[in-house]
Amino acid sequence: MRISTVVVAAGEGRRFGADKPFAELRGKTILDWSLASFQDHELVSEIVLVLKEKAAGLDFSRRYSKISHVVRGGPRRQDSVEAGFRRLDPEREPIVLIHDGVRPLVDPDLIARIAVAAADRGAAVPGLAVEDTIKRIIKGKVKETVPRADLMKIQTPQGFRYPVLAAALKWGRERHETATDEAVLAEQAGFPVYMVPGEKANIKITEPEDLRFAEVWLEYSDRSRL
Repeated sequence: MRISTVVVAAGEGRRFGADKPFAELRGKTILDWSLASFQDHELVSEIVLVLKEKAAGLDFSRRYSKISHVVRGGPRRQDSVEAGFRRLDPEREPIVLIHDGVRPLVDPDLIARIAVAAADRGAAVPGLAVEDTIKRIIKGKVKETVPRADLMKIQTPQGFRYPVLAAALKWGRERHETATDEAVLAEQAGFPVYMVPGEKANIKITEPEDLRFAEVWLEYSDRSRL
């Protein structure tokens, strides 16, 4: 099974207060940790790296042999994903994974589970059950309590057969739709998307407190010795 991964790290990082992918995490950048997970994975054949500025990726491409292209991202996440996706060869890329470059703690087993599920079913995402009570708030007032039994928190990597992701991106582009992730476009384009159990440690670094969590997790995990 040939797997290509598009790693997207072209966001603004407004809540974090700095350029998140390049923030330091135990001696390496957040992006280094993310890239290393796919570089070292036996199922991954290729990585396309998407950054705000293409030149910023030259050092990464020298250090990670699986990086085939470094491309500049767009104003929206889906624009960045599409910029990376266009670099893939449709004749050679049966499975495509899309990963947030600021999820540095992705587990190799999760990568494999998503890839296998995408190959079997067309599209798959990792998710965690919502544990907290969820309330809908309008103008500061509780409008309703939302049943959480069927709610999931979705992570990356998200996996797709190449034709499914191509059709989903085309659907969004032609209709000028803006989506929070590629699975939304696949759903709207009529493709079933299946859920694979995610990992609690696979957090997205959004705020400084998330970075501290990642530091603690790495300190007490085997990955801290990588």
